[in-house]
Amino acid sequence: MTQKVGIAITGASGRMGQMLIQTIAQSDVAQVVGAVEREGHDWIGRDVGQAMGGADLGVVTTSDPLEAFANAQAVIDFTAPAATVAFAGIAAQARAVHVIGTTGMTDDDIAALEPASRHAVIVRAGNMSLGVNLLTQLTKKVAAALDEDFDIEVIEAHHNQKVDAPSGTALMLGQAAADGRGVDLKTVSDSGRDGITGARKRGDIGFSAIRGGDIVGEHDVLFAAPGERIILRHMATDRRIFARGAIKAALWGQDKAPGQYDMLDVLGI
Repeated sequence: MTQKVGIAITGASGRMGQMLIQTIAQSDVAQVVGAVEREGHDWIGRDVGQAMGGADLGVVTTSDPLEAFANAQAVIDFTAPAATVAFAGIAAQARAVHVIGTTGMTDDDIAALEPASRHAVIVRAGNMSLGVNLLTQLTKKVAAALDEDFDIEVIEAHHNQKVDAPSGTALMLGQAAADGRGVDLKTVSDSGRDGITGARKRGDIGFSAIRGGDIVGEHDVLFAAPGERIILRHMATDRRIFARGAIKAALWGQDKAPGQYDMLDVLGI
C-alpha cells in the first residue's frame, strides 16, 4: 500500500472517536481525513487535534457527513443505531468502506443497512477485538459439544456510561452459543430476571449485565452442569484493542466486493 488510506471518524468526541483519532494519527498506513459530530457540538469548526488538547491534525470537525466522507476511503462508526443507518447511505455514496462498531442495533436497523451494502463494503461487529472474535468461535464449538444439561449464561461488565444492555458483544456470544446448539436465540434468550421468576428453563441462554466505574469490557460465557462448570473469559483493559481492530477492518475492506462482512471475515477465522 503506497498511499495512506483516508479514514473519517463519526462521533469524533466520544471515547472511541478520540481513541480512533489518536491511534490512526500514529499509523503508517492510515490517516484521519474527516471528523463528524452532531450539529451544535462545541467541536464543530475546530481542528480535531486541538479539540482533543493536542497539536492540530489538519482535520476540521463538521456536522455534515457528506463533507467528512468526501475524501475518505473508509468510515469508522461507533455512534448510535439511527445515526449509523443514516451514515451507511452516505458512506455508500462515497464508495467508502463503512466499519460499524455501533451496538444496540435492532433487526430493523440491520435490515436498513442492506441497500447501502449493495454499493459498498460494510463491516459490522459487536466487538472489533481479535480475542473476542476467537472467544465467539470457542463459544460456538463448546455449545455444540455440550447438551442442555449445561446451562449457558453470558455475563458482561462495562463502565457506568454505557447505555445499552446486554452489550453487543454479549449478544454476539449468545448468538454463537445458540448457533452451536442449533436453536433460535430469540426463543431461548433470558435477560429479564427480577423477583420471583421460577426455576431456570432448560435450554435457555441467560444474560447478566454489570455497570460500574471505568470497566472497558469483560465477558464470561459460563457452561454450568451439576458438579462442573466451564468458563470462557475475555477481559479488555485498553480501548485501543477495539480501535486497532476497526482500523484493520477498514484496511481489509479496501479491495473487497460490496456486501456485509464481520470481523471473522476480516480475521479469516
